[in-house]
Amino acid sequence: MADNAVILSLAKVMVAAAWADGQISSAEINSLKDLTFHLPGMTAGDWAHIDIYIDSPVSAAERQRLVAELEENLKSQADKDLALNALDALLQSDGSASQAEQEVVSQIKSDIQNAHVGSWGRFVHGRTAKRSQAVEMAPNRELLIGDFVNNKIYYDVNLELAAEQDTPQLSEDALRKLSLAGGLLARVAYADQQVTSAENQAIITALQEHWGVTPTEAAVVAKAAEANIQADLDYYRLTRSFFEVTTEKERVDFLDVLFAVTTSDGQASFAEVEEIRQIASGLLLTHQQFINAKLKVPEALRADA
Repeated sequence: MADNAVILSLAKVMVAAAWADGQISSAEINSLKDLTFHLPGMTAGDWAHIDIYIDSPVSAAERQRLVAELEENLKSQADKDLALNALDALLQSDGSASQAEQEVVSQIKSDIQNAHVGSWGRFVHGRTAKRSQAVEMAPNRELLIGDFVNNKIYYDVNLELAAEQDTPQLSEDALRKLSLAGGLLARVAYADQQVTSAENQAIITALQEHWGVTPTEAAVVAKAAEANIQADLDYYRLTRSFFEVTTEKERVDFLDVLFAVTTSDGQASFAEVEEIRQIASGLLLTHQQFINAKLKVPEALRADA
């Protein structure tokens, strides 16, 4: 049976191949998960390393790195046969593989068929040619696997801003803090199960005014926060992390920002006000500090008034 390194690297290559045409449909995602689930030796701990590639498009350079990684892990003809059969199954899984997918899979299969196994000398030769160019130089999103699992908003923001900007405009610490703020703002806006266009704009404006970021940076954070707030976010970690990087004054002032977002679409609903109360508690602010912030909002704009 192939070892875990072969199975995991093969699963990543399969996902990368499915991204060949720049998109993955729900049907393809389900097929990929079914195929990878049935690969021998897959463990629950492996899923994050697969999901991180399902999450967003895989570039040609990144795909080449993954293929090179798979080639390095192949140790026998049986490993190669397993990989080739899995790639064939990928093309047949949804019955509508695009031409781009077919061409990419064909190239990957050719690389695998030509890969050397069982010989140290040939392995080193292959490693020198492939790894120096594909592995060391290509993007590697798994370096951010911790953030992908524990701080998804920051992960998405970091990825998108890196694609849009030649050099980072914000420090890592500032970007992490901004992402936490965006998450809490989106959490309040989504308290009534929707984020209106007015609330979205209010979040962008709040991020610009209170953190001095560019319109692009604010929009990227708002987009990532709103996309992830409906997912299974760890709200305790989100709140606690924001507490750890802010002063008490910043946290008290932040309550005003939260209330400004809730009233941006006409009125702060009971659910939104209650959400802010819970956030205030999670930020270790007193009930009186919460009340003081709430009373700054005109009664006509508060559903609980």
